[in-house]
Amino acid sequence: MKKLFLLLAAGALFLSLAGGATAGQLDARRAAIVPIAAHTASGDQAALAQALEAGLESGLNVNDIKEVLIQLYAYCGFPRSLDGLNTFMAVVEKRRQAGKEDAEGEAPRELPAGADRNAIGTATQTALLGRPANAPVYEFAPAIDAFLKEHLFCDIFSRGVLTEQERELATVAALAALPAVNQLRAHLGFALNTGLTPEQLDEAVVILTEKGGEAPGMLARATLEKVLAGRGKKGAK
Repeated sequence: MKKLFLLLAAGALFLSLAGGATAGQLDARRAAIVPIAAHTASGDQAALAQALEAGLESGLNVNDIKEVLIQLYAYCGFPRSLDGLNTFMAVVEKRRQAGKEDAEGEAPRELPAGADRNAIGTATQTALLGRPANAPVYEFAPAIDAFLKEHLFCDIFSRGVLTEQERELATVAALAALPAVNQLRAHLGFALNTGLTPEQLDEAVVILTEKGGEAPGMLARATLEKVLAGRGKKGAK
C-alpha cells in the first residue's frame, strides 16, 4: 500500500510540475492568490478582506482560499494564519447574507493509514528544489529537516486542492511581504521548477507591487532578477 501511494503521489506531482503552467499571463484565479498571501503575511486584515472578496469573484472557491491560508502558517506562523481564516470566515458569511453562495470546491485529500510521510515529503521537496535537499542546518537541527519533509512537504502539500504552482505563488508573495530574503530566493527557484515561467513570475511581482505594496514588490523584483540571472535569464534548471 505504501509503495502504491508513493508511486501515485510521484506521478501526480510529475504531472503537476510538467503540465500545470501555460505560456502567457497568469489566469485571474492564480493572480488573485498573490494579494491574499501578501496581506495574510503582513497582517493587514482590511486589505486582506478586500483581496479575499476579489479572489472569490475571480474564480477561487472557498476551499482554495482555505488552503492558501492554512499553508501560510508554515511560513508566517499560526497568528497570521488564524487571523486570515477568521477574516475569511467573516467575508464568506457577509457574502452569504447578501445572497451570494460561494462554491465550496473539492475537499482536501487524506493520507492513507501507514503512509511513509518522510518518503513522500522527501520526493516532493526534491522535485521542487530540483535536487535532494542538503544544507548544514539540517545536520545542526535534524528536527527541522523532519518537520519540513513530514509536515510541510507531505502533510500540507499532499492535501491537494491547490497545485504546487499555486502553493509556490502563495509562498513567494508571503515571503516578500514578511520579508524573508533567503527563503524568497529559494522559493522563486521552486516556483520556476514547478513550471511557472519567468514571465508569469514577473506578472506576479507586478500584482504584488500594485496590491501588496511597493516594498514587497521591490524586494520580489530584485530577488527574481538575481534568481533568473543565476539561471541564465531563462528560468531553466
